[in-house]
Amino acid sequence: MIDISSHGHEIAAAIRDGKVSAIQVLQQFLARIDAVNGQLGAFTAITAERARAKAAAIDTARGRGGDLGALAGVPFAVKNLFDIAGLATLAGSKINRQAKPAQQDATLIQRLEAAGAILVGGLNMGEYAYDFTGENAHYGPSRNPHDPTRMSGGSSGGSGTAVAGGMVPLSLGSDTNGSIRVPSSLCGLFGLKPTFGRLSRHGSYPFVSSLDHLGPLARSTRDLALSYDAMQGPDPFDPVCAQRPKEATIPHLEAGIAGLRIAVLDGYFAEGAEPEALAAVAAFAKALGTERRVQIAEAAAGRAAAYVITNIEGANLHRQRLRERPMDFDPDTRDRFLAGLLLPGEWYAQAQRFRRHYCAQLNELFRDVDILLAPATPCSAPKLGQKMMTLGGVELPVRANLGLYTQPISFAGLPVVAAPYTEGALPIGVQIIAAPWREDLALRVGRYLEQSGVAASRLP
Repeated sequence: MIDISSHGHEIAAAIRDGKVSAIQVLQQFLARIDAVNGQLGAFTAITAERARAKAAAIDTARGRGGDLGALAGVPFAVKNLFDIAGLATLAGSKINRQAKPAQQDATLIQRLEAAGAILVGGLNMGEYAYDFTGENAHYGPSRNPHDPTRMSGGSSGGSGTAVAGGMVPLSLGSDTNGSIRVPSSLCGLFGLKPTFGRLSRHGSYPFVSSLDHLGPLARSTRDLALSYDAMQGPDPFDPVCAQRPKEATIPHLEAGIAGLRIAVLDGYFAEGAEPEALAAVAAFAKALGTERRVQIAEAAAGRAAAYVITNIEGANLHRQRLRERPMDFDPDTRDRFLAGLLLPGEWYAQAQRFRRHYCAQLNELFRDVDILLAPATPCSAPKLGQKMMTLGGVELPVRANLGLYTQPISFAGLPVVAAPYTEGALPIGVQIIAAPWREDLALRVGRYLEQSGVAASRLP
């Protein structure tokens, strides 16, 4: 048997070495899901029969001396906007319950299973991914395992809850404006939002196609890197991921930080942050030996433009559903989409033009720096049902402003590792931001902080 707190890479090594069977590992995690999911609300579907068949195949292959893969026998689960063969792709909605079952798995599920991982189910999420809280009007909230009265963060709320609750060592989420990094921060996990276009989105339900990313959440940087490497590669079915070659990060994970130019994002990224968010960034900066501070001059404008693109693209995707079944939406989601339908197309065009200018500015900044540090969220997890919060003396809506510091980064498509700081009463995350296509550097810094003990993910 294994310890339920074991990391994915430890589980895979134990299975390859014959210390435990894949079916034994799977049964432990299925029992854990059965024991705690009712309280925490992470899963909307459990694919136990499929998982047992996969585990049996791995055990058979091991007996024959076959290659089991880097993630041999590691259970994982996915946000329910990923296609899972035989299930309707819910995307957190009531309306999609009536959709036809998916005919095949999403590309990233196929690639993880090719590396030996075992899919155990689909996870709760904010409706149509338009959420930062982890609350869902149709399936209930994904609760924070560190305090079930608090939010898990969203929209990949179930992805955060499942890993932080010890139900799986690895999950997949999506991140348009912060939906991997926010639950990673609130649940005390490592999360990777890769460069826009790095990982295939084929077989996932879209939100904002010009901003959508997919990526993993885990309790160690090594698990992030192993899963990320397994999922990389061109995919002709996703036009933005059609050409990029694989660039392995595992061989570089232990390279340390010598020679890296690291700075803290100041200005916009320090304004409004609660003391615990600033303390986390300060602790990371101290451990990395940097006092340098820089600014993104137009970060607030970047966030505003991201909102315009999000509202208009997201609303137009759901125009027909809003016309025919408005009362079957979460009222908060519906009202935001309706507002998006009222925005003029000229605003969208201008936001996309500004995006090109903004990306050029950031590319220039990365000529002089390798890594940027910033809070992942402005505060630790709010209470479930909480509508307003005070940041920097200003009362603001919770649902929109948990992504205060993530939106200006995903707007530029930059790769980010969210790393957990767990010294306070509740965990909170820090963004480790790199230049486009340099996930390896963000993961190296995350690993260094993890080894130093400053960044740590702990089960409640």
